[in-house]
Formats: sequence, C-alpha cells, structure tokens
Amino acid sequence: MFIIGNFLMALAMVVHYVLNIYMWIVIARALLSWVNPDPYNPIVRFLYAVTEPVLYRIRQILPMPLPGIDLSPIVVFILIVFLDNFLVPTMQQIAVRLQ
Repeated sequence: MFIIGNFLMALAMVVHYVLNIYMWIVIARALLSWVNPDPYNPIVRFLYAVTEPVLYRIRQILPMPLPGIDLSPIVVFILIVFLDNFLVPTMQQIAVRLQ
C-alpha cells in the first residue's frame, strides 16, 4: 500500500506545481492585457492559447459589471488558490494514511 501512498504524494506535489505555474501564466496574461502586445509573438500566442479556454468559460458564467473590466483572471486565480489549499493537502493526507 505504501507504493500507492508514495504515488499519491508525488501526484499531489505535481498538482501543486502545475497549479502554481498556471497561476503565474494567468498573471502574465492579465499583465499583457494592459499593454498592446504583438499578437504574432510566440510567447503571447502561447499565453493566449493556454489561458483562453478557461477564461472564456468563466466569462460566459460571470456577468460583465463594467465594459472593459474583465474579472475572469481574478476568478481563475481564486479557483487556483482554492484547489491548491484544498486538493493538494487532501491528496497528501490520503497518501500519508496509505503509507
């Protein structure tokens, strides 16, 4: 059973790092929205391709309070923090019990 516990512990750490990396990608995307970046830049295209599917779904759910103000990055940021503080410790506690 310790193998499953170790696997789950490693998986929890990977989820933690992936969530943190995605959080920084969302922050970079939000900062890019304040300037007018070159849309053909590969980094800009990567940031838009990675974040737009999530942000688009949030925009469909949330009403826009004021035109020009996009709250979807804040909602995604809150969801990432929630998952990092709920899902990762839960996986770690299950892993400790299995070891």
